[in-house]
Amino acid sequence: MAAEILSIRNATLLQIGDQNRSYGVRLACVAVDEASSKEALGWLQKHGSRGTRVNLRPIGDQDGLLLARVSILRTGLDLGEGLVADGLATAVPCEKSPP
Repeated sequence: MAAEILSIRNATLLQIGDQNRSYGVRLACVAVDEASSKEALGWLQKHGSRGTRVNLRPIGDQDGLLLARVSILRTGLDLGEGLVADGLATAVPCEKSPP
């Protein structure tokens, strides 16, 4: 069974459900500045609404959150790469993803 988006907390933080578990996942390798955060949040809500099935590629963890690349199963869209491509985020080295 695939993981799915339960909610989008902010421009880089998702609540993901996997069968009977739920956990916070921060998008790895991207940073969203304060000026773009509202637009980035809207972009995520458009492309990854509640119930959207996703693939997680874990990078590590940070402050109790899983750091992962998250892609939509149906389309293959990587959410972090999509934010960067649309100018709403900047790519950062994966091992130094900001909180």
